[in-house]
Amino acid sequence: MRRRLEPELLDSLPPTHPDALHSRADLIRLNRAMGNTPWFERVVARHCRPGERVIELGGGDGTLSASLRLATPQVGFDAIDRVPAPAGWPADARWHQADIRAFDGWGDYDVVIGNLILHHFEDEALRTLGAAIRPHARLLVFNETCRKRRFQWLWAVAAPLNGANHVTRHDGRVSIAAGFRGDELAHALGLEPDRWQWTVTETGMGAHRLVAKRRS
Repeated sequence: MRRRLEPELLDSLPPTHPDALHSRADLIRLNRAMGNTPWFERVVARHCRPGERVIELGGGDGTLSASLRLATPQVGFDAIDRVPAPAGWPADARWHQADIRAFDGWGDYDVVIGNLILHHFEDEALRTLGAAIRPHARLLVFNETCRKRRFQWLWAVAAPLNGANHVTRHDGRVSIAAGFRGDELAHALGLEPDRWQWTVTETGMGAHRLVAKRRS
């Protein structure tokens, strides 16, 4: 199953469109079912150092950063997204409203995290992103979609049964097709084994999880 990117319907809808609101609610349920936030909390608590600064790629509604901030108060969390900061975003946290591909502030961050964001990028864009963050980051933590046919079949059955609307059903299929397997994401980001140590976990719920640490 070759990696293939297609436009996602949610990206083309106004934020207040009923289909967009339904789809974002579907995504909240999906993240809960996949256990994504607890996984990030465990990894950040285990690997982040007090005083480090974290940037979340694709901060969205700020939910993930808010949960991590509560779980690890000794670490600072900022975010970047093309949309404005969500209501209630903390005054002591930075929100960069910018395109990730044009951002030049990576030097401020020891840790880069992202949840279901990198599958939106072509391999060339991932190489460019990797080249920008590798000189500065000590730790990379990414949760993505796992590109396997069995997860396409599982999604085709489970999404309608759980009330997902047509936007979510379409975008889920597209996201799986654009996901990663094995060390693909690590290699796409240009991680070199002599400089980086990484682990990849693929879960039964279809998550592809990369934790990469710079070697001392």
